[in-house]
Amino acid sequence: MDPAARRLEPAGSRPVIGVAGGTGSGKTTITAAIEASLGADRVTLISHDAYYRDRPDLTAEERSRLNFDHPDSLETELLVRHLDQLITGEPIEMPIYDFVRHRRRDDTLPIQPRDVIIVEGVLVLAEPALRERMTLCVFVETDDDIRFIRRLQRDVDERGRTVESVISQYLETVRPMHLQYVEPSRRTADVIVPEGGHNVRAIEMISNQIRAIIG
Repeated sequence: MDPAARRLEPAGSRPVIGVAGGTGSGKTTITAAIEASLGADRVTLISHDAYYRDRPDLTAEERSRLNFDHPDSLETELLVRHLDQLITGEPIEMPIYDFVRHRRRDDTLPIQPRDVIIVEGVLVLAEPALRERMTLCVFVETDDDIRFIRRLQRDVDERGRTVESVISQYLETVRPMHLQYVEPSRRTADVIVPEGGHNVRAIEMISNQIRAIIG
């Protein structure tokens, strides 16, 4: 089936592009490259990571031990509602998640609907309710060792983690959840991008397909 015909779009609606892949695969690089190709004024970017559930009922230590790689850790139902608003031209207030404290911030980020909506995240293709709203599903594929090194660097540099904690989390939850949820979601993709954000030809192909969809 033509990806553009995945769902019947009401008049005035906006297409949704889903970009998934394992942690550190290059999803953010891909989405940034597509945005640059299409023009930032035409693209609304949404990160699934912003929708981690807030757990004020737990201590900081208890929150740090949560399985953040399981679908239940994300408030996907809120993201679905927000996507429905953006698709029909309504702005949203996107949550802002603090990865150091494992808490949502009190303020939110105003997001305006543009010509195309790109939603990016490890589990976006593993969620049927999200896939149903997607015009094009993209899976970014990168070797496991490269992905782990990228995650290690990111979590230490940007999220205040220790090397030991990153390794422990990777072995206990990240890898098992990848095998259980992320890798199987690859089969639902319309486009599979090897080499992550370094695949210039794939980025241009996806950008051209999006241009065709939005006319």
